[in-house]
Amino acid sequence: MERYKNLGGDSAIVAYELATDAITVKFRDGWHYLYSIQSTSPSNIREMQRLAAEGRGLNSFISRFVRKGYVRKWM
Repeated sequence: MERYKNLGGDSAIVAYELATDAITVKFRDGWHYLYSIQSTSPSNIREMQRLAAEGRGLNSFISRFVRKGYVRKWM
């Protein structure tokens, strides 16, 4: 996983991993969430991937638009 830059300074996200049609996000509490085009729209995945690489806004985007649109979660 790649460390999330957290340029805003207040994100609950610590790391992420990109795949062709998916993104895995690791939160500060240790939970990992896998989001894919099967669980949310392809445009949401693209935007999440862009925000992850940029290091700003991913947590907010997930909270506002994706919410429970994940394939699975694990510790």
